[in-house]
Amino acid sequence: MASVIDAAKYILEKTGEITAMKLQKLLYYSQAWALVWDEEEIFPEEFEAWANGPVNKRLYNMHRGMFKVNSADFSDGDTSNLGEDHKETIDIVLDFYGDKTAQWLSNLTHKEAPWLEARGDMPPMASCSEVITKASMAEYYSSL
Repeated sequence: MASVIDAAKYILEKTGEITAMKLQKLLYYSQAWALVWDEEEIFPEEFEAWANGPVNKRLYNMHRGMFKVNSADFSDGDTSNLGEDHKETIDIVLDFYGDKTAQWLSNLTHKEAPWLEARGDMPPMASCSEVITKASMAEYYSSL
């Protein structure tokens, strides 16, 4: 099975250098739409409901302190681990969300049930490590 690092490398090979925050959001939406369209996850790693939107901790630990990232930053990634269905899903997500800014994507997640439910009544900028469940992602995005 592919990892979040494999998917990150694939996205960065397609987009070139982008902000770490935008990469996190593109991965989140790729996972969300794969759960709906392909009825399976792209990677097993989870997203947490951080103040600036969904964040995958494993990926964050690799780009911590970096504002921008590129595919060379994820040399451990192996895009051949991604199935054709998952590459197609990521490509569609990139076509739709790829021209949006990191802040726009973050703001969008803040309006959506999976992130809101995971955060509960936490103050807006409070630290939060609650997992955004794949079930909540599949349920919400399949209703759109």
